[in-house]
Amino acid sequence: MTQNEKTITKFYNAFANGDATKMCECYHPNIQFRDPIFGALKGNDVCKMWEMLMAKSNGNVNIKFSEVKADDYHGSALWEATYNFSKNNREVVNKIRAEFFFQDDLIMRHTDDFDIWKWSKQALGLSGHLLGWTGYMQKKIHQNALQSLKKYQKSTL
Repeated sequence: MTQNEKTITKFYNAFANGDATKMCECYHPNIQFRDPIFGALKGNDVCKMWEMLMAKSNGNVNIKFSEVKADDYHGSALWEATYNFSKNNREVVNKIRAEFFFQDDLIMRHTDDFDIWKWSKQALGLSGHLLGWTGYMQKKIHQNALQSLKKYQKSTL
């Protein structure tokens, strides 16, 4: 196993154990993160996002990961999160493809890719099913996620 494969494995084991601090130990201080819900986040905002998600889940998230691959610069993994969406307690099973770029044996860039329409159908029910594919609904999901993150950050100051 390469050093970067060990870093990815450490990241997802920490995630599975609900340990946002250990997850963030895998990140470079200048981390850049992107996914379909939060969009682009940088630096400490990325760690605060994971902290918030762990806090909202109250430890009720199941993480599985596989196909961890990495060389000196690039890596990838498949992972699946099963949890209840905090706003309405609907069960979500989200299948994600992650890509990583490394610097100094730490994750410098982390991109999670998944079908936001599939996610919205599970998390939001009928409105997600009917509108989750639209730019309007996806923008609303993004805005709500960022608003939740800002609120969480203020509460932890």
